[in-house]
Amino acid sequence: MRIGIDARLYSSAFTGIGRYVYELINHVTKLDTKSEYVIFLNSPSFESFVPPRKGVEKILADAPHYSFKEQWNLCRALWKAKLDLMHFTHFNAPILYRKPSVVTIHDLTINLYPGRKFNNWRSRFGYHLTINSIVNRSRRVIAVSEHTKRDVVKFLKTDPAKIGVIHEGVNPQFHHIANTVIIENFRNKNGLTKPYILYTGVWRSHKNLVNLIKAFAVLKHKYKFEGWLVITGKEDPWYPEVKQTVAEERLEGEVRFTGLVPDEDLVLLYNAALLYVLPSFYEGFGLPALEAFACGIPVCAAQSSSLPEVCGEGNAVFFNPHDASDMAQKMASVYTDRAKREELVTRGYARLKDFSWDKMAIETLEIYKRALHKN
Repeated sequence: MRIGIDARLYSSAFTGIGRYVYELINHVTKLDTKSEYVIFLNSPSFESFVPPRKGVEKILADAPHYSFKEQWNLCRALWKAKLDLMHFTHFNAPILYRKPSVVTIHDLTINLYPGRKFNNWRSRFGYHLTINSIVNRSRRVIAVSEHTKRDVVKFLKTDPAKIGVIHEGVNPQFHHIANTVIIENFRNKNGLTKPYILYTGVWRSHKNLVNLIKAFAVLKHKYKFEGWLVITGKEDPWYPEVKQTVAEERLEGEVRFTGLVPDEDLVLLYNAALLYVLPSFYEGFGLPALEAFACGIPVCAAQSSSLPEVCGEGNAVFFNPHDASDMAQKMASVYTDRAKREELVTRGYARLKDFSWDKMAIETLEIYKRALHKN
C-alpha cells in the first residue's frame, strides 16, 4: 500500500498542527512498516526532513498557501506519486484531486472567528469552497475532539458516521524536571527573576489574549500579584491589539514576550512557571494544556469549546473567557493556594494516561483501513 501524507505544515514546534504532523509521521511510519509512505513538504521543511525509515520518501510540493499555484502544483505531485490513499492533515487540499483520501479537521476557527485575514469575500469564498470540497469527497474525516466533530456536523453538514474522533498526545520531551538547579539556571539565563503565569501559542483573536492581559491587570491591582505574564509565539501583525492592550493597561515590563521558543526551551519554560493559562474562546483540541500537565504545573483554562473535554473535570480550574475579572479570580485562587496547586498537578498527571501519540497512530491506521475498504 502506498500512502501519502500532506506535511506542508510539518514542524516539531511552534504550532499545534505542525506538531500533529510531526508526530503523525513519526508514529504511523513506525507502526506500519509494510506500507510505503510519501511525505509532501514545502521548501522550508524539505531539506531538514529526514525520512524515519526505508520505504518513506519525500517530495517537494512548494507554492504559496491558498494560491492557484498551490492547488495545481500539489495536485500534480499527488497524481505523479500514484497513491492508494492520501492523508490531508489540513483542510487546504487541492479541489481537483479525486482519488481516495482522508482529511484531518483540527477546528473550524475560521467559521466562528475569521479574523482580519479572512475579512474579504475572496478569502471567505476560497475557504468555504476548499474545506467543503475536501470534507465531502474524503472517504473518512478525522476530528481531533468530539467538539470539533460536532462543529463539522453542524457547519459542514457532514454525516457523523463518516467522522472518527482521534485525540492528540504529548511528546515525552514534555516532562517534569525535578532538578531545581536546572530550572534556576534557566531562569537566570533568561532573566526570569519573578514568578510568572505562562501562555504559549499563536496570537489570534480567538486566542483571547486581550482579555488575558486585562485579567492580568486585575491580578496586579486587585490581588497584588507581584509576578509577570509570559506570552510566547510570533507577533501577529493582523492582531495589534495585544501590545496595544499592554500599553493601555500600563503593563510594559510586566508582560514579557519571548517570541518563538524551541522545544528544548519550551519544556523548561513550562517547568519554571507558576501556572499555565489557556484563555481561548475557541480551540479544536488544546494541546498546550496537556503539555502543562506533563510538566507538572497547574492549568487554568477557558470553559469553552474543546477545553473541558481535553482537560477533564476537576483537572483544571475553568473560567468564563469573556470575563476578565472571573479569569483573574480563578488564576488567583490557584497561585495563592498551594494545596490546590498540588492537587491539580497530581490530577493533571493522571489525566495524561488517556492521551498518547501511539494511540493516535493506531487509531489513524484503522481509519486508513476503513477508507481503503469502502465499497
